Amino acid sequence: MKSLTDPGNDEIAMDGTVRLCRDLGVDEEDIVLLAIAYELKSPHMGKWTRKGWVSGMRSLGCDTSDSLRNALPRLRNKLASDPQYFVAVYNHTFTLIRTEGQRSLALDTAIAYWELLIPFGLSGGALKHVSSSLSSNANTCRDNNHCNDVDIDMADEESSGGGSGWDEKHTEWWFEFLREKGTKGVSKDTWQMLAEFIRTIDGRFEQHDATAAWPSTIDDFVDWVREKLRA
Repeated sequence: MKSLTDPGNDEIAMDGTVRLCRDLGVDEEDIVLLAIAYELKSPHMGKWTRKGWVSGMRSLGCDTSDSLRNALPRLRNKLASDPQYFVAVYNHTFTLIRTEGQRSLALDTAIAYWELLIPFGLSGGALKHVSSSLSSNANTCRDNNHCNDVDIDMADEESSGGGSGWDEKHTEWWFEFLREKGTKGVSKDTWQMLAEFIRTIDGRFEQHDATAAWPSTIDDFVDWVREKLRA
């Protein structure tokens, strides 16, 4: 860590993050950096504390940049395929990219990271369609950023009826809906619950339970899609 900090500074800042990416052989926009940020407890984008770095490296079994680089394929695969781990990293990302002092994300920022995270989770299986019965656990995972704290049954139980679930067009519809609505900011609640919604909604949005504890933005989106499908 010392080689990445500025003189007299005990934390890694943006310049050190650029050097870290170079040492790891990854682009600064590589999704695996979100997993590293989660593991090393980075509080904000481009910022790493000594405490988080030391404890995170120990948990990963790494003690050098080389050993951390060797762990990247494992972290990338886990992020793509493990639903619990994806949710933990996804939830941490909200805090990571939020402007300090703000409670919500700017819409453009949220969309930029959804464009990175949602296709990755869908293609790798972390956002694979499951029974909507799992939505009863949504409130549990909403306020927890660590996958060990999230008690969710992540069995690959396929939901019956209504198509195969969320796909690329639904992601585009989500962005279209938010822009059409004039959304300025994305709340933590909407950000975190979207992952659960993606995993449990059927392809034609027929099985959504509007009485459940979904954010109003998601309920409004369901109405918007149903109207779109009827048109």
